[in-house]
Amino acid sequence: MPHKMTITGSATGPLREYDRYVAFDMREKGSPSAPKGLKKSTFISYTVFVAKKAFNKTGLTKKSIMHEKILVQGEPTLDIPIDECPGEIGIICFQITVLPNKNEKEANESKDKKEAQQEVSKAQQEVAATKQEEKQEPVAKEAKAVQPKGTKDVVSFEDIIVPEAFLKTRPNPVKTEEVIEFVKRTGHLDKPLTIEKETKVLKDGYRRYIVAKTVKMDKVPVVYA
Repeated sequence: MPHKMTITGSATGPLREYDRYVAFDMREKGSPSAPKGLKKSTFISYTVFVAKKAFNKTGLTKKSIMHEKILVQGEPTLDIPIDECPGEIGIICFQITVLPNKNEKEANESKDKKEAQQEVSKAQQEVAATKQEEKQEPVAKEAKAVQPKGTKDVVSFEDIIVPEAFLKTRPNPVKTEEVIEFVKRTGHLDKPLTIEKETKVLKDGYRRYIVAKTVKMDKVPVVYA
């Protein structure tokens, strides 16, 4: 069976695109020690070949691949034209994964936890306010759906146009799930989306747009840029 390899690190050169795949170079440092009598290993360079479909699923871009830490699993190959494989070893990638940055992960978890607590507190306040409104104006409450504070209008979800720049981003999945849970608890988004009034182009609130799409909302609250 072919030897399976696993390497981690960041790309050391720009992403190269071909017909059905992309390629980039990586480098790993050898072991700091070696058995007595043998030379220490040095840096080893690799050229990784990934199918475009698999690469696109990671959310990586030509710019971000130079900074993100990634894990590559695959097998070595020699059946690659030498001008496409500047690395000492070519790797056919079967799986590529973006690894979380430890400091960034801890900071995001702390931030997400704090925001989640704020969301719960806010939801509790809204529930209390809603109950008070129901006691005072039961008929008016039935006629008017609850919308997040600051809402200026309600538009059809299908009318909103999302710029390509938003489509290339990857909102934090933990926070996105928290907003989904908020909608399930309250029946509405935590904040309105910001759009251009004439064109309906989304200017801010891509995470809430994704949530609205996930829970299949027909209409969404907005403010105008």
